[in-house]
Amino acid sequence: MTKGLRVTDLRLNVSATGDDIVDEVRISIEPGKVLALVGESGSGKTTVGLAVLGHSRRGVTIAHGRVECADTEVLGLDDDAKRKIRGELVSYVPQDPASSLNPALRIGVQLMEALEVHDFGGSVESRKVRLKQMMEEVLLPTDDEYLLRYPHQLSGGQQQRVGLAMAFACRPSVIVLDEPTTGLDVSTQEHVLKTIRQLTRDHGVAALYITHDLAVVADLADDVAVMYAGRIVECGSVKDIFTNAAHPYTKHLVIAAPDIEGKKEIVGLAGRAPSPGKRPTGCSFALRCESADDACRSVFPAEVSVATGHVTRCIKIGKLPNVVVVKPRASQTIESGASVVVLQDVSAGYSGKVVVHNVSLSIRRGECLALVGESGSGKTTVSRAIGGLHREWTGSMSFNGAELQKTARRRTSGARQGIQYIFQNPYGSLNPRRTIGESISRPLAIIGTSKSESRKAVLDVLEKVNLPGSYAGKYPDQLSGGERQRVAIARALVSNPVVLVCDEVTSALDVLVQAAIIDLLGDLRKQLGLAMLFVTHNLPLVRSIADEVAVMSEGRIVEVGPAESVIGNPQQAYTKSLIMATPSIERSMR
Repeated sequence: MTKGLRVTDLRLNVSATGDDIVDEVRISIEPGKVLALVGESGSGKTTVGLAVLGHSRRGVTIAHGRVECADTEVLGLDDDAKRKIRGELVSYVPQDPASSLNPALRIGVQLMEALEVHDFGGSVESRKVRLKQMMEEVLLPTDDEYLLRYPHQLSGGQQQRVGLAMAFACRPSVIVLDEPTTGLDVSTQEHVLKTIRQLTRDHGVAALYITHDLAVVADLADDVAVMYAGRIVECGSVKDIFTNAAHPYTKHLVIAAPDIEGKKEIVGLAGRAPSPGKRPTGCSFALRCESADDACRSVFPAEVSVATGHVTRCIKIGKLPNVVVVKPRASQTIESGASVVVLQDVSAGYSGKVVVHNVSLSIRRGECLALVGESGSGKTTVSRAIGGLHREWTGSMSFNGAELQKTARRRTSGARQGIQYIFQNPYGSLNPRRTIGESISRPLAIIGTSKSESRKAVLDVLEKVNLPGSYAGKYPDQLSGGERQRVAIARALVSNPVVLVCDEVTSALDVLVQAAIIDLLGDLRKQLGLAMLFVTHNLPLVRSIADEVAVMSEGRIVEVGPAESVIGNPQQAYTKSLIMATPSIERSMR
């Protein structure tokens, strides 16, 4: 009998072409343990997670392998049997809790349905008792008033805990968690992670945790499997992976991960993983590996043991550096007194309700000011007001010494061009029917720039963001997430701005792409002397990019100062609580 979860030689391919998406995937998770599946976007993590439930996306075929949950081989079941075990034997928690909850049904009804569909408890009274237990387990109220709420009446963290309650409702043996804390602020994330850890251990559940957040991995997981181009290239304990990484790709992941405990320069990785149908016969990472030679490019590496319970796929084991060298981030030189944006006693709200109170800030040329805080603290409202995207505010705001009007439309052309906003979701901010060149040149067309000058400007700005000129003819859906974010930055730069307002611009990116974007923004600051407002809830990232930090809570600035001082020696209780709630690789490895 298999306890927990065991995946053996799993292979999925593209139905139309037969090209492998994932291959030779082997995973073993004991009851009560958490295995983190990490890797950059497109590596196959979610494909593996869905296969554990016996499911594959449209156009994808499960071609080979075994998935054993407890004593049940999942892939051999018929469709009816698979539907029966989902939620009962194996459960799934998606990244976006709102999309998995029915907006038209009260949460109490949805939780009862999760029990009824599997006839859990055998009676209504038994299910009511279990419902109360479920809510208590995820630290949510059990009163009728709360159960009568609809999903939209809950915060993001509460929605995610309802999702966890549904997943654990029928006491499954295995649970798959697909990026369940992406987009949550650190305080909410801390509560969700504690809930996952407690439920997994208390009920002996084998948990597969899919993520790109390595600090969360260090805090939560027992073991780690690293995926690259559809294959697991390294697997071992958390300590093995973070202190003795063997595969060069794993080393790059660790280098790219920012940490709240240390100010370091995070380093990205050039290139991208080969897609299905374009993967080489040898090591798929050879194209991006500085240590690769002809043998690496011609022979696919077999699995080799590094230590007990620690395996990898690399033919150069023992010939690569054992220590990951992390360089401290160099400080920026800021011109004293050169403030380009100044806010004085700014209050803002929605429909008459004030949500931002008396905020005073200044941003100097070449400086990165990070604006941090929990969800709902007012960060984005402030940033949108600066960008001219939110008109309901009072107080004073100036740009280069001149008063700023409330809306971008009413501002001078110099102010509109000088302050550029980069949105969190680059795909949503790019017109899918326009080429990249057309999207980038749109701001120039508005001010009457000639077509020939626009074409030259587009090519120049693509070069600045490290994209080839040929990308001007591509469409957004032909680009990766990181490339789309570079295009969004290029579109902001084409107007020759003085200030960039970056609203959670890396929140949906994996660590390598995030590192590349942060590196790019840092280079642009040095080259162009840009001022930057960096809105985020990612405190480790703040320590790697920001010069100054302003901490917001309930619409007010509660602490402001140099990044190293605020993060390294916080004075306010709220700031201290944010830092303590933030997972840390260094802290977890002590």
